[in-house]
Amino acid sequence: MSKIPITIAKGDGIGPEIMDASLHILDAAGAKLEIHEIEVGEKAYLQGFETGIDPKVWETIRSTKAFLKAPITTPQGGGYKSLNVTIRTTLGLFANVRPCISYFPYIQTKHPGMDVVIVRENEEGLYTGIEYQQTPDMTQSLRLISRPGSEKIIRYAFEYAKRQGRKKVTCFAKDNIMKISDGLFRKVFDEVAAEYSDILNEFWIVDIGAAKLADSPELFDVIVMPNLYGDILSDVAAQISGSVGLVGSANIGEYGAMFEAIHGSAPKYAGENIANPSALLLASLLMLNHIGESETATLIHNAWLKTIEDGIHTKDIYNEGSSRSLVGTKEFGEAVAKNLGKNPEKLDLVSYKKQESFKKITLTEIPPQKRELVGCDVFIYAKPPLENFLDKIVKVNAGPLHLTLITNRGVQVWPEGQPETFCVDHFRLRFSAPDFKTVSYDLILQILQDLNRMGIDVIKTENLYLFDKEPGFSQAKN
Repeated sequence: MSKIPITIAKGDGIGPEIMDASLHILDAAGAKLEIHEIEVGEKAYLQGFETGIDPKVWETIRSTKAFLKAPITTPQGGGYKSLNVTIRTTLGLFANVRPCISYFPYIQTKHPGMDVVIVRENEEGLYTGIEYQQTPDMTQSLRLISRPGSEKIIRYAFEYAKRQGRKKVTCFAKDNIMKISDGLFRKVFDEVAAEYSDILNEFWIVDIGAAKLADSPELFDVIVMPNLYGDILSDVAAQISGSVGLVGSANIGEYGAMFEAIHGSAPKYAGENIANPSALLLASLLMLNHIGESETATLIHNAWLKTIEDGIHTKDIYNEGSSRSLVGTKEFGEAVAKNLGKNPEKLDLVSYKKQESFKKITLTEIPPQKRELVGCDVFIYAKPPLENFLDKIVKVNAGPLHLTLITNRGVQVWPEGQPETFCVDHFRLRFSAPDFKTVSYDLILQILQDLNRMGIDVIKTENLYLFDKEPGFSQAKN
């Protein structure tokens, strides 16, 4: 039978050690893989590639069935973009899937029954990396949440639950504060959930949801979240299940897939033969299942469970009460390889289902909306107090556009501001017409020209629109 081509990258820090241990097990199990190795990460950064990847290797990744990547190190300081984010967004790997399962009593945890899968949006949110320093005091990160991006990940979560026999999908977001962006994510969740009547659904505000996840993870089954929440809480879920060293991750898209451990490169432990290769190994099993090697994935996973059950543990999970043998990275890999063909006696057997080919997510067609320009927010650089420039800007108007609001870090400071409000050198001026009547862009240009003539330092503007008569902007009043 012909071998399946995959790309691997051994990464940095402990990466080469855990990759070698994982590949040893895959080879011993007879995984039919044709391996194409590339170099990404720290060495590529230091060669001048700001994204940590030589553009020449994209074709290798693109031409193989999957990419198995060990952790990499991003150099400290500005100018370097996350390699993980670059790969996920460039290849359209919109779904990040992280199963967090407890293996009690062989690995210590306060939550013996935990079996939670975090499905995280992978392309949007704050991880777009669009950032600016706008004034000496103020920086800005743009958080982008789109309807198509939300629908893709939410539909994927429900399809994943359906395919894996899961009973419930929960959404975490913060729509009580970020009413437009997280509000859209929740709205799409409610719309999609209504189409899956055989799967339970629920919504939690992310802060109390995170508290419940940490305290009572057995309440959850599949959890779908925007990017940043999912990144943070999947690490929390992994740790409370036993260790972040036990959780692998799948990044799935229409045109490719990448598999990786969720932990970092831990450079201080590099070369010491103490790292746990389990997270990368379990990620490689997700990869095997993805490329159709389900039987091999099942064989290895049960051998891994047997090894865990035998008490053969690396330093991160070793416990004198439940572990029998403290081993290094290489020795752990050898122990799993020796257990191939054996099954755990007490932990549940694993059986990977044959993976269906990726089904392109069909997005809901949304009727066109009427979009009307009704004003603009103008952000300016000005040192407080407000009185330094208020007399100038209150006189600025263009037709029906008048100054209606001034905020500082989102807090209303005019009209009727409060004396206790602390201000920095970054103010927002809102110009709008009475009752949000439609205006022309020429009037906004006139406002900007008048501010410029007055010597007001304009940083940026944000147009205000109504969508089918509903405001597409926060009201921003106290």
